[in-house]
Amino acid sequence: MIIAERPFNVNGLSYTIRSAAAEDAEQLSGLRVQIDGETENLDREPGEAFIDAPGFVKLIQADSVSPTNLFLVAAVEDRIVAFSRCQGSDLIRFSHKVEFGVGVLKDYWGHGIGKNLLKTSIDWADSTGMVKMTLTVLETNEKAVRLYEKLGFEVEGVLRKDKLLSDGTYYSTLVMGRLNQ
Repeated sequence: MIIAERPFNVNGLSYTIRSAAAEDAEQLSGLRVQIDGETENLDREPGEAFIDAPGFVKLIQADSVSPTNLFLVAAVEDRIVAFSRCQGSDLIRFSHKVEFGVGVLKDYWGHGIGKNLLKTSIDWADSTGMVKMTLTVLETNEKAVRLYEKLGFEVEGVLRKDKLLSDGTYYSTLVMGRLNQ
């Protein structure tokens, strides 16, 4: 699905949120690896499940025509600094919901980029009749959990000892969901 571009100015930073385009593929490939290396809050180590530029082109093209997928980027001028994706299902029994995921470069934390990507995604999901949006979050990412709760998400379950981080400790993942009001 394609949405209209939205401008934002938060804490002195101007950026736009828009649908990903095929021309973004090269930047997205490098950005994803960089973000994976900046935090352990995400699922991957840097370079794991690598998607090259042609792979991103295919993903963007498929998401652009899918009524149940939304691929967004946040750009400061011409530089992509974050992305998010809502992925639905072609299965009829799951066609009412989408799963949300997000990544923001660490240098751009604190400017509401992740929050605005999520709010834009919620607006899209609600307007397209999606009944439910889901996401997963590491139990120790308290700031993200508070944001998700503020935007209507509730903890629906806990995946115990779900992730092994660099400190050698297993951490739980929270499964959160938001119903279209």
